[in-house]
Amino acid sequence: MSQAVYLRIADDLRDRIASGQLRPGDDVPTEAELAERWHTSRGPIRNALAALRAEGLVETTRGRPARVVSKKATQAVDMSVPFTRWARDLGLEPGAQTQEVSLRRAAELAEPLGVSPDDQIVSVLRLRLLDGRPTMVERLNYIEEVGRLLFQADLDAISITEFLGAHGHPIVGVQHEIDAIAADERDAALLRVPQGSPILRLSRVSRDAEGRIFEASQDRYLGDVVRFTVSGSGISADGQYLRAVAG
Repeated sequence: MSQAVYLRIADDLRDRIASGQLRPGDDVPTEAELAERWHTSRGPIRNALAALRAEGLVETTRGRPARVVSKKATQAVDMSVPFTRWARDLGLEPGAQTQEVSLRRAAELAEPLGVSPDDQIVSVLRLRLLDGRPTMVERLNYIEEVGRLLFQADLDAISITEFLGAHGHPIVGVQHEIDAIAADERDAALLRVPQGSPILRLSRVSRDAEGRIFEASQDRYLGDVVRFTVSGSGISADGQYLRAVAG
């Protein structure tokens, strides 16, 4: 898959800032100027500027061009963008192929979900695609009260995050961990890579407005399709900002 247009725009602006062509206090070219230069719509331009803003390289103000800043901005809270919305923001078509939906004992997931090992939870195994290409395997786990809602939905056609949010269970707090693992037999078959291939694992624990954990999940990505950047506030282990971008 060729690199998304907005990533190329962001890389170009980042290089110009690093080289001093654009200095702190300088205005970044306007959206119209960038759109003309890159022969694209304003959507990718805005995504590129949002990426640089998240990295603390520019600041944006309504009604005027983005401006280069002298130091990185900080982000005090975690952010989680649903795969479906994220893909469409990139101009890509999201897809889903549900492999399993089951009601089962919590067992080893009892501790991260804050339930008893004998309690029932709902687990989902789903393959996600970008423009028809296998990209990520979702291993989703929910407390029973929340997960049972998924039996009412066509999981190949919805964003689960947005569906649960619309049914009274929005993600209000989220904690992420990112590491690299070897693809197991199931991951390898779904992602169409050799077993043992390195993949990126994003582990997620989601909380509701009352601080209750209702989800403990893993997303397993192909490293040559997706990259992650993380910008933290100071040295705190909490309140990190997560941005995932297709590469």
